[in-house]
Amino acid sequence: MNTTALIYLLTAAAVFGIGVHGLLQARQVLRQLLAINLMGGAIFLLLITLGGGAVGPPDPVPQAMVLTGIVIAVSATAFALALLLRLQDATGTSELDPNDGA
Repeated sequence: MNTTALIYLLTAAAVFGIGVHGLLQARQVLRQLLAINLMGGAIFLLLITLGGGAVGPPDPVPQAMVLTGIVIAVSATAFALALLLRLQDATGTSELDPNDGA
């Protein structure tokens, strides 16, 4: 494994860790959604790094999977933002209070 791939793997691990921290610490749904997107970006970086051929040409299968994942992540984020706007309109806040429910 070359130095560049190792740097990318460590960066992916750090970004995923930041996303996990943001997901666990954030009380607002929008910040949690951003943390989930950050974790997804780290997974995409990991897949591209592991799919890059060290000796020969890069493998196109992980690249196709990441491209498909990006499209799905964008559409899921748009759907989550629409739900967040609906939550904001219905409750007047974008926070989920676990003590507020039945």
